[in-house]
Amino acid sequence: MQSPPLPTTALRVIEARDADEHAGNLTNWEQCYDQTTPGTFHGLLEEMQLPDMQVFRESTSQGMRQTCCVWPDALWFGLPYSAQATRINGRTATPDSVLVRPGHCEFELVTPADYTIFGVVVRQDALRDAAQRMGFELDWERLSRAEVVQASPAARRQCLHTLHALLAGDAVSATDPQHLALDALLPLLDTGVVDSAVRDSLARRQRIVAKARDYLLAHHDQTITVPDLCQRLFVSRRTLQYCFEDVLGMTPVQYLRILRLNGARRDLLRKPDSAVRDVAADWSFWHFSQFASDYRKLFGHSPSEARQHGPH
Repeated sequence: MQSPPLPTTALRVIEARDADEHAGNLTNWEQCYDQTTPGTFHGLLEEMQLPDMQVFRESTSQGMRQTCCVWPDALWFGLPYSAQATRINGRTATPDSVLVRPGHCEFELVTPADYTIFGVVVRQDALRDAAQRMGFELDWERLSRAEVVQASPAARRQCLHTLHALLAGDAVSATDPQHLALDALLPLLDTGVVDSAVRDSLARRQRIVAKARDYLLAHHDQTITVPDLCQRLFVSRRTLQYCFEDVLGMTPVQYLRILRLNGARRDLLRKPDSAVRDVAADWSFWHFSQFASDYRKLFGHSPSEARQHGPH
């Protein structure tokens, strides 16, 4: 994925009724969303493209496990607006946190229902120029490895206020919007303490969860149980439980069910000629009535209605 050219100021607002449709609406990102809480999905994206930046506000009605990757030669900064906790690569962010990830580097977010986050993606050379212009000194090596910045609450509130005004169009006519966004962002990085340390124990749990996910996806047409995973990953049931609860905030059984249901949902949309029962069986749902019930509970509609609710 090459660093894309960004147009001059352009604001767009787009809604979605499907998690994957919503994931694909964010310009120049590679994303995959799994819905984790029950109910119909509604996503709202408000996005502004600037010459060297992307500013957006994303709202999702249901809990999500997100795999994300932004364009190269850039840095992404996420400012959760919801009081509920956000997990980034298994770490729980505090209410005053600023999330940070470099471009061309896949990361994971786990977010709750009724969630809103503001995001800023900026080319690294533009951020350097702005820092030099404003007299800020940034630790670039640590920043590029960070996942969380603990910022000044006052600076964070001011940044959120500025981003909100930009997306509402309140500040665009009288001021250069890119300078305005950079001027609000840089104080967070200058006064914050970059926390790039990931405990060895957490890193190990992240690896175990990632291996479990890869194995489940590779064998989605087979009935995989928790003991099967334990045997495959050479861990005890208690260890596996701790890993999933620490990294994803859910049990292995809950995650296995959610993963399979989201996989079936995608195939129902991508394979319109396939029978619903065949899709269910391909994701190891052998009792169709139970599959239909679980599907409706998670997504708010039946499997047979999925194609009506999906992307058009």
